[in-house]
Amino acid sequence: MPIRKLGQIMLYVNNQDQARDFWTEKVGFQVVAEEDNGQGMRWIEVAPPHGGTSIVLHNKDFIAKMEPELNLGTPSLMFFTDNVEQLHGDLQNNNVKVGDIVDMPSGKVFNFADDEDNYFAVMEKK
Repeated sequence: MPIRKLGQIMLYVNNQDQARDFWTEKVGFQVVAEEDNGQGMRWIEVAPPHGGTSIVLHNKDFIAKMEPELNLGTPSLMFFTDNVEQLHGDLQNNNVKVGDIVDMPSGKVFNFADDEDNYFAVMEKK
């Protein structure tokens, strides 16, 4: 069977609560699930309000101990928006570190950083 879609992206962070608050309060995502197995394994799943691929926030230190061979680096993510100027302004108003909007052959793009200085990109795609 072929792969149908990209379901989740694992994002390894130093502070899960702060990361959850960043994605929900500043970016506008919603918490889809929050799980804790009581033995240190806790994850928080966040996603855009209209669905799509979700991001699962994991504790970087805990995962490093459990799976030392795992690459814990930040994935290079490209988000899509219908209105890049509005999103850029909204993120700025929410005190998110944003880069300049750049016109690329594929569309307008800018990057932004979370509270741990992980950078992500956004492209206008209508």
